[in-house]
Parts: sequence; C-alpha cells; structure tokens
Amino acid sequence: MPTSEERVVAALRASLTENERLRQRNDELSRAASEPIAIVGMACRYPGDVTTPEQLWELVAAGVDAITPFPADRGWELTDGASSATLGQGGFVATATDFDAAFFGVSPREAVAMDPQQRLVLEASWEALERAGIKPASVRGSRTGVFVGCSNQNYGAVSGDDLPEGVEGHLLTGNAASVV
Repeated sequence: MPTSEERVVAALRASLTENERLRQRNDELSRAASEPIAIVGMACRYPGDVTTPEQLWELVAAGVDAITPFPADRGWELTDGASSATLGQGGFVATATDFDAAFFGVSPREAVAMDPQQRLVLEASWEALERAGIKPASVRGSRTGVFVGCSNQNYGAVSGDDLPEGVEGHLLTGNAASVV
C-alpha cells in the first residue's frame, strides 16, 4: 500500500499531465478561433445534373461524361436550318431554368435579363448556408462571405431588337460578372 506521500506525488504527477493536455487543447482552440476563413458549407451546380458537392465527387469518381446535346427548354431560337444535332453538344446545367425569382425578390423582367450564372449563384449561396445549418438571414451585417467562380458570358441580346419588352433597364446589372 502506497504511503500518503506517494499518493500525493502520484496525484501531483497526474495533475501536471492533465494540465499539459489541457494547455495543448487550449492552444489548439485558440489557433482555430483566430483562423480568418472557415468553410462551413458548400453548394454547386454543374452539368450532368450535379446539384450537390457529393454528386460532383460521385460524377468525377465514376468518370462520367457530363456533355449533352443542347437542351430544348432554353428558348434558344435556332436559325439557318440549325438544329440541336448540328450544333453539337456542351456542358449544360439542367436546373438553370428553375429559378424562383419571387423567392429572391427579383422581378420577372429582371430575372429574364439576368445571366443564368447570377440566378444559380443566388440559389447555391442560399443552399450553402442551409447545408451549413445557418439561417441565411442571420448573416446579414456579419463578416460572412460567399466565394464564387464565374465568367463573363455576355448573356442576352446585345441589341434591343430581340429583347422582351421592359427588360432593357436590367441588362447592365444582369450581365455584369461583378454583380454575381
């Protein structure tokens, strides 16, 4: 049976060991708390009916070719005898036409003039917050950022000849990559 002095020494050693473990954990937590950027949610839209990061990884892992013929639901007017078959194929986001303008407070005219990338970014940004368990309204005024990859597409008609009536005023912001 250990003496009382040996029990005190053993307890002190155990306390010092636990103290060191807690100090290291505190250091880890302090470093993590000072990280300037944290990825807490992701969302995406890609050809091949990819609407989640998990689906993207599945598509890549399976080596799936996401190239398809031109979609018929885009209202693209084919001229000079061209057809989807003669135009070839491309990478098209299947849900690009499913935008709920009213949900995002966008007028129907503005939605028509918006580059589809802007519509998809609104949807995916909202989804990324939801996937992270964050109520989108709760980040208003906070130091929260949504980071996006996009390119300039010159979406919409350049001349006013074939524009639907009333969308002219929305073309500038509807086509600016900086608005995305």
